[in-house]
Formats: sequence, C-alpha cells, structure tokens
Amino acid sequence: MYRLGYNTNGLAHHRLPDAFRLLADLGYRGVAITPDVAGLDPMHLRDGEVDGLARLAQQLDLELAIETGARFLLDPTRKHGPNLLDASAEGRARRVDFYKDCVDLAAGLGAPLISLWSGAAHDGRALADVDEGVRGRTLQRLAEGLLPVLDHAASAGVRVAFEPEPGMFVERVEEYRALAQVLGDRGSELGLTIDVGHLVVTGEPPVATIEGAADVLVHVHLDDARAGVHEHLMFGQGDLDLPGTLAALARIGFEGQAAVELSRDSHRGHEAAAHALEQLRKAQAPISAD
Repeated sequence: MYRLGYNTNGLAHHRLPDAFRLLADLGYRGVAITPDVAGLDPMHLRDGEVDGLARLAQQLDLELAIETGARFLLDPTRKHGPNLLDASAEGRARRVDFYKDCVDLAAGLGAPLISLWSGAAHDGRALADVDEGVRGRTLQRLAEGLLPVLDHAASAGVRVAFEPEPGMFVERVEEYRALAQVLGDRGSELGLTIDVGHLVVTGEPPVATIEGAADVLVHVHLDDARAGVHEHLMFGQGDLDLPGTLAALARIGFEGQAAVELSRDSHRGHEAAAHALEQLRKAQAPISAD
C-alpha cells in the first residue's frame, strides 16, 4: 500500500524538522522535501542538516522523497530557471549539477528517489505545439541533460522520476513515454511521477492514466484542479474524482509515496495539511471497506 505524504513546498514557512513532526503528528507517513532557500539548500547546507533530518525521519517512520521544483533557487529572477532546455549550455549545466546535488541529498537522507521535470522550452512552446523536427531535437537535448543525472543516480542507488507538467515542454504521460524512448536502453531507468491534478488540467483521465502507467509509476503528487487551469487546489474544489483516483492506485499495487502538493497554501500550512489528510481518509474509506 502506498504512503500518504506531504510536499514541503506547502509548508514553506516551517523549519523542516518542525514540518516533519507536524506531519507525523497529523498522521502522514511520508514527506516530499522541496530543497529551497529555507532548508536543505544544496549550495548552503548547514553542518549536520542532512544527518539530523535522516535520523528524525527514521524516528518518526517517515518515508522521504526529494522534489526539485523550487522556484528561484538557481536564479532569483527566473522562476524554475535555468532548466535542461535552457538556450545556454552553462544554464543547462547548472541544472544538471543541481539535480546531481539532489541525488546526493536523497542518498544522504535515505530517500529512494528524486522527482524532476523538463522545464519550459526557451521559446515557450510545448511538445504538442511543435513540428516533428523540433520535437526530436528538443527531446534529444532533454535526454542529453538527463543522462549524467541518471548516471549519478545509478551510482548512488537513487531512482530518478520524471513529472510531466502543464506549461512545460513535456506536459503529458504519453510524452514522458516518448522521452523514455529517446533515451533508448537507458529509458527504463527513468521512472514516472504523476501529479493527478495535472491530469485534470491536461485532460488525461486520471483513473485510466494511472492504470496505464502501472509499469513505470514510482511517485505520485496529490491535489485537485479544474480542467485547463494549472492551479493546485484543495480536494473537493476542482474536478478530480479523488476516491476513484486513490482506488486506481490501490488496484495497481502502487507502493511508493503519494504526496499532497498544495504549493500555494503555505500561509495556512498546518490547517491545509490537516484538512487534506481528512479528505484523503474519507476518499480511502470505500477502499478499506472492500
């Protein structure tokens, strides 16, 4: 059975040890850590920070994952920049180095995986909007950036999971499959992160998509959303069939972490985390009763 977790990008005003304890007290069994300026910043790690969090997670029986979506960690002027599709080779190299640092954080914390995404293409177009030639060249550039990350992760015993993200070059699960194909025999090393709210945004049926991705799914983000609008919402505020989605995860035997991602709710972090877990347990009730 999967573990319910919570992404620290929804607790951005909490110290990470406080966030761990808060989430464990509420009943969560996992934490998806977004390294950011306030904690686990790879460029400004504090002495003993990684070891201390690893011990605390073990004491609290929390499974960890590393998320890589901090908004301005690498560039204070560009959200999520630079990325693996940056026009600058130097920018792409900075993103690769950051991902390697995140792999090292995961290894030090005992986290099984890091989750990452493509970023937006420098001209802002998504894969579905470009011709076959541009598609092939851009996927190849993305694969070239991922290969050294996969190498580093393999040597550290950490899995890399790729998340399709609305507004980025790779937006849909079928496009993740295309990227894995470009990676050739290395494609099997790239797992899949599904954000169920993103599926609502892009019009991919959550239940069918989850069931169709059972062979590659290693990490899940949980949030609600409305069709066509990329905004992470509390469960019940959007169009997601939450009971059906959780039942699909149970049916495929998903055993990773399913982490709530409410990145715009840090101002009410404790309240949001508590309410989200309440909603999740209600949605799981029919599963438990079967």
